[in-house]
Amino acid sequence: MLWFETVLLPQGWARDVRVEMADGLVAQIQTGVAAAPGDERHGIAVSGLANVHSHAFQRGMAGLAEVRGPDDDDFWTWREVMYRFLDRLTPEDVEAIAALAYVEMLESGFTRVGEFHYLHRDPSGGCYADAGEMAFRIAAAADESGIGLTLLPVFYAHGNFGGTSPAPGQRRFLSDPDLFERLVEAARRAVAALPGANLGVAPHSLRAVTPQELAEILPLAGGGPVHIHAAEQIREVEDCVAWSGARPVEWLLDHAPVDRTWCLVHATHMSGQESARLAAADAVAGICPVTEANLGDGVFGAPDYLAARGRYGIGTDSNVRIAAAAELRMLEYAQRLARRARNVWPRGPGQSTGRALFDGALAGGAQALGQASFGIRAGASADLVSLDASDPALAGRDQDAILDSWIFAGAAIDCVWRRGQKFVTAGRHHRRADIARRYRHVVKRLLDLA
Repeated sequence: MLWFETVLLPQGWARDVRVEMADGLVAQIQTGVAAAPGDERHGIAVSGLANVHSHAFQRGMAGLAEVRGPDDDDFWTWREVMYRFLDRLTPEDVEAIAALAYVEMLESGFTRVGEFHYLHRDPSGGCYADAGEMAFRIAAAADESGIGLTLLPVFYAHGNFGGTSPAPGQRRFLSDPDLFERLVEAARRAVAALPGANLGVAPHSLRAVTPQELAEILPLAGGGPVHIHAAEQIREVEDCVAWSGARPVEWLLDHAPVDRTWCLVHATHMSGQESARLAAADAVAGICPVTEANLGDGVFGAPDYLAARGRYGIGTDSNVRIAAAAELRMLEYAQRLARRARNVWPRGPGQSTGRALFDGALAGGAQALGQASFGIRAGASADLVSLDASDPALAGRDQDAILDSWIFAGAAIDCVWRRGQKFVTAGRHHRRADIARRYRHVVKRLLDLA
């Protein structure tokens, strides 16, 4: 049994709260009650968040692409660095890197991750004896760390719009519809034993998938989440218009069954009409503000999308920096810089920016990862985050000011529970030492091969 001085429940903040957990779920919540003997006592609790978009292996190259390249250094030159890094990765390397990434996610307040998993083949481009080799490695990393996993095997067949041939650096991603069906079945086996895990599919992008292939693979989702990159860069939008006469989000809304099971990752460069239509489809925009800033992608068009009551989640994408509060903060700060205004995210005067950011990311993230019940409520997964009430950043704060100070003033996380099991104490994952040691060994060896 857990007891908290204050908890953010779906209906609002409550004081003196006991949370009973059973079989990984919240069984009962009592408010306005004293702590009982034997209760584990804490100060402040909020729900764990969903990380809707991760490429876990990229955590190992964080910081390696921060050297000035050509004058037009951008996403496309960063991508070449990424291709060179992944050429060296073994399945064991991927598992070790993913495990640390997932540990850092839990330490920062993410309790579930949507792993956009596209590293399927061996370094030569050949198939592993088991098509699910890499999927099992991702599942093993999630199991070791304790994070909830939504595995999203990626279909990737082409180098650009119109079915052009893939580049050599993409050889480890490639599949055709028949091979992809085997990959999805292998991924299903990989997550079968993980508590609370689920499966979706991820056509990589309209650059990498033809319309016919998209139609073939969508049934493999079986009602689960469908994630796709869309409109991340201006060049992508221009290339899509040249190919089809339509912008990427526009094309998807016209030609694909986009609904509430879909997450359009980034959706950075949408027109006002696209924003309104995506919101009306009840899909989720998967915004990754730190990575989008790191890659120079651009700023998400929040005013149009929020005005249409669009749904969104946050992701860590390239994992150059893993922190839930940092993603929420960057989401707002990018708008402030672009609009030369403050407190852009709330819908009306007097509303807390931190609360608006948190509530939207909580609901949209759960939807994007196929979670019907979320938040601290009976029947939901017991995924809780306690903030360190002794942190000076929280001095004198109450209710929504707590979220504002966590997101904008750097208040620290104390403990994290996933399905009722505590994995983080005093801000540190219980298995961090061993996982970090293995990660350091792997990354040093990979860089020695450079």
